[in-house]
Amino acid sequence: MQVLVAFLVGGCLCALAQLVLDIAKLQPAHVMVLFVTLGAVASGLGLYGSLVRVAGAGASIPLAGFGHVLVQGIAEDVATRGAIGLFTGGFRAASLALSAAVFFAWLMSVLFNPRG
Repeated sequence: MQVLVAFLVGGCLCALAQLVLDIAKLQPAHVMVLFVTLGAVASGLGLYGSLVRVAGAGASIPLAGFGHVLVQGIAEDVATRGAIGLFTGGFRAASLALSAAVFFAWLMSVLFNPRG
């Protein structure tokens, strides 16, 4: 059941992003920034954490989940380190995901020759 909920929530978030992309005629980069920002705002208001608890990876994997991770990292570091946490928290919380993205992007560029 948990897998089905994660699939449905993640699918709804992705479908919403596609609708925004198609209807608003925004560039993909604008939609990406919009969804990270919406996730951060929802996390700051205490709403996105509940969605992550219910949907698991269905809510934490899409772009809005990245905004949630940033805000949660900042909140944790501010609570433990003070004001410097405003600058360190987001980096600490998202460092593994960003490192993996850079590594796998590099690996794919080495393994495959782009057509174009």
